[in-house]
Amino acid sequence: MHRRTVVRSLALGTLAIGLPRHRMVAAQPRPDPKQQVVDLLKSIETRDPAPMAVIDPHHYTEHNLAVPDGVDGFVGLLKQRPAGSARIKTIRVFQDDDHVFAHSEYTVVGPKIGFDIFRFEDGLIVEHWDNLQARPDTPNASGHTMTDGPTNATDLDKTAANKAVVRGFVEDVLVHGRLDRVPAYIDATTYIQHNPHVPDGAAAMIAAFRRLNAQGTPHRYHHVHKVLGCGNFVLTASEGVAGQTPTAFYDLFRVAHGRIVEHWDTLETIPPRSDWKNPNGKF
Repeated sequence: MHRRTVVRSLALGTLAIGLPRHRMVAAQPRPDPKQQVVDLLKSIETRDPAPMAVIDPHHYTEHNLAVPDGVDGFVGLLKQRPAGSARIKTIRVFQDDDHVFAHSEYTVVGPKIGFDIFRFEDGLIVEHWDNLQARPDTPNASGHTMTDGPTNATDLDKTAANKAVVRGFVEDVLVHGRLDRVPAYIDATTYIQHNPHVPDGAAAMIAAFRRLNAQGTPHRYHHVHKVLGCGNFVLTASEGVAGQTPTAFYDLFRVAHGRIVEHWDTLETIPPRSDWKNPNGKF
């Protein structure tokens, strides 16, 4: 029987027999979704099937276009890799309502950095998105890697306000190309950059965009699909082009006092539809 049906049936049965409140069995605390996600990602390395119990076996939608749809696609991902061939280290993990998003270092067919988003329903994972980029061997010009920096969320009461700041920046600057609006969102003196090709500072970011435009390989964001936040951390998942290549842009921002002060990202090419292993699209 489906887990949701079981839970619903048990609840109805308890009501029907009219047990006194003090005699009802105490509900077990729900597992932490963030830890379940960390364990699930780690299972790609360990090949331990136990963490996969968090995936809904009847309703799981996969947006990694290299993986077949459904729980069988995830199981196949584990089976196709020899033992010891993968390494996964999750650096950050946050929750926004029914979504959990993670920032991890992968060694799967080469070193990569990845963002994963999981959607939960009735305590089970029912949908997954991700974005992976090759990890460089050296830090950027300011000495930052693609994953170093703060990992714990603060200012949890400011989640909605920080999401609004980040959405404004992405739509104003990255979608509409209004580089003149950068000072409205970013602190020019404290902005820390983890993109492997761009150093710290708002001026360096503006210069990087102008250089790409001059080279005929602009990074243009066309649509923001998701804005997820937890306190001072906000993740956006956007669709656009790098040059002429369809690209998924995942950007993680840290916000302090209403200003963006730190940024991590990954870019991944969206393959042609003929190469998709599932019909669900990248977003």
